[in-house]
This record gives sequence, structure tokens and C-alpha cells, in this order.
Amino acid sequence: MYQTEIAQFDGSPMDILLFRPEGDGPFPGLVVAQHIPIAHEGLQKDPFTIDIGERLAKAGYGVAIPFIFHWWPPEEDRLVKRDEFRDDNLLKDLDAAYATLAAMDGINEDRIGIMGHCWGGRVSWVGAATNPGYKAAAIMYGGRVKVGMGDGAPTAISLACNIKCPVLGIFGNDDKNPPPEDVDDYEAALKDAGVDYTFHRYDGAGHGFQDFCDEDRYRKEASDDAWTKQLAFFEAHLK
Repeated sequence: MYQTEIAQFDGSPMDILLFRPEGDGPFPGLVVAQHIPIAHEGLQKDPFTIDIGERLAKAGYGVAIPFIFHWWPPEEDRLVKRDEFRDDNLLKDLDAAYATLAAMDGINEDRIGIMGHCWGGRVSWVGAATNPGYKAAAIMYGGRVKVGMGDGAPTAISLACNIKCPVLGIFGNDDKNPPPEDVDDYEAALKDAGVDYTFHRYDGAGHGFQDFCDEDRYRKEASDDAWTKQLAFFEAHLK
């Protein structure tokens, strides 16, 4: 189960789904960035997103999932939202989610991480590079890290030197966004910046291979293994 908080930005309300573990805490927390397939539907209509929140809460984490595509009308085409996306607006969304999570009853505000799949993987990278409060970041097959979004925005990859927390990367070797050569560049950027990172790459897996809602993309064995690695990573760095 979850509850919904509303953050306001100049008349543009943003839903934030909040999941809380059972018990008194204090619990570590995770800001979860959404994937783009639900840019026009909202978080509540995506079983994959809800499963992430429930899975993490069951593992002992408070979770905040902000709807980062609130800047457009729901009926606007997803490709328009993709092309008009702005990192300056994203930072407002992430700051609101972080603050909401940190203020949630029973959450240890000093033990908060960030994670995301697909579009959310890029968001996780940007969040880790712009908020030193994050203690861990996980990037699941996030593309577009080598581009900036919005007028004059720096590329996300150029911000690697600002990342102060450990990074986990999960990627499929059959992915086209990011392809393996981009993942190589991600790894080189983190290495050059002296960031503590671990990458795992899966043969026979393409983009979205953890999304059980997409039968064509889903790879159960790789997904289960990746989830084991994700939870172990957060266990090591947030608990």
C-alpha cells in the first residue's frame, strides 16, 4: 500500500507516491525515478512502478516516487515530453521528492539513495550528480546520459565528477539505448572521476529487461539476478 502526496510547482501539481515499511524504523530511504513508458498515464496505472515501491518497502526502505512528467498535460504525446524534457525542472522534482521522503515519519534522512529504470536511470545519474545528500545511486539501463536536456544544460555524463556516492549500473548487452559502447563511456567517466562504481551486464537482455509488464522485453532470470544485486548494493550502502 502507498499514499500520495502532492507537490506544487507554479500551478503544476506533481504526485509523489510514498511507500513505508512496517515497523517503527528508522528506515533508510530511496527516491525512485520512473521509466518513460508511463509518461502519459501516471504512476498509479503502472504495475511495474508499484511493484518497485512495494518490493523496496518490503525490504525495509521508505520510498518516494515522483511523477516527473507532470509539466505537460496528460494527453500530450510521449515523444513531445521526451523532446521537451528539461533538467532544471527535473531538479525541482527530485528536490521535492527528497524532502518529502526525508520528512516522512521513521525515515533516516542521512541514509537516502536514488534509483531508476530506463529514463529513470538517467534521472538517477543526474540526481546523484546534483545532490550530495544521496548515499547510493543505482542506474538500470538508463540511456541519454551523454546528452543535456534543456537550454544550455550540461550533459549528464559530464557531471560524473560531482557524484559523491557509490554507483551501481545494470545493463543489457542487447540494449540500443544505451548500447554497450555508451555503457563503456559511462564506466570510463565514473572511473576518471574516482567514483566507487560496480557495473553488471547481461547477455541476451535488451532495454527494459526487468519490466515484467512487457513480455517481449522481460528476461526473468536476468531480472531476478539484477534485483538480487540491487538489494545487496543498497543493503551495503544504506543500512
